[in-house]
Amino acid sequence: MDWQAFALSLRLASVTTAILLCIAVPLAALLVLGRGRWIAAVEALATLPLVLPPTVLGFFLLVLLGPRTAFGRGIAAMIGHPLAFSFSGLVVGSVIYSLPFAVQPLVAGFAAVDASLVDAARLLGAGPVRVVASVLVPLAGRSLLTAVVLSFLHTVGEFGVVLMLGGDIPGATRTLSIVLYNQVENFDYSAANRTAAILLGMSVLALALIYSKAQKRGARDRA
Repeated sequence: MDWQAFALSLRLASVTTAILLCIAVPLAALLVLGRGRWIAAVEALATLPLVLPPTVLGFFLLVLLGPRTAFGRGIAAMIGHPLAFSFSGLVVGSVIYSLPFAVQPLVAGFAAVDASLVDAARLLGAGPVRVVASVLVPLAGRSLLTAVVLSFLHTVGEFGVVLMLGGDIPGATRTLSIVLYNQVENFDYSAANRTAAILLGMSVLALALIYSKAQKRGARDRA
C-alpha cells in the first residue's frame, strides 16, 4: 500500500471539497433564485465537466496553466512555479472537474425548499446572503451532505485529469488512482486488488452515511 499516495489523495479531496463548498453554495443559490436568460448559460458551464471527457479537460488545463500561455506564465510568476505538474494544479483541476457533483445536489435541495419561506424571509428584510444562510442551507442539510460526500469521493477516484495535469510525481501528484493504474500496468494484481478495495470501501462507507442520515430523517418526519 502506497501510504504517501493515500495521504495525498485524502489531502487533495479535502482541500478540493472545502473550496467547492465555498463556490457551490452561492452558485447553486444563484441558479435557483436568479432570474434572466444568462442563468441557463451559467448552469450549462457548471455542468459541462460532467459530460466532458476528463482527458480533454485535463489537456486544456495543462495547456492553459503551462508556460506556453500568458496566463500560465503569469501564475508561475506570482506563485513561483507553474501550476501544471504540481499539487496546486491538481486542486485547480479537481475543483473544476468535481464542480457539478457539488452544485447539482445543492440545486436540487435548494429548489425543494418551500418558496413561501424564501419570500417570507425577504419580506422580513433578509438579503440574499441571509436567505441562503438562514433558510436554504439549514433546510437542505441532506443535499449539503450529499454534495460534500460526492465531491470528496469523486476527487479521490479521479484519474484522467490527475494524469494529464499532474503526471505521476511521488509525493506531489501521485494519487491512489495513479497507483492503481501503475499496479495494473505492472501486472501486480495483488497490490491492485488492495488499492481497489480501499477505494471501494471508502465509497461504500460514504454512501452508507448518506442513506443512513436520510433514513433517520425520514423516521423523525414520520414520528
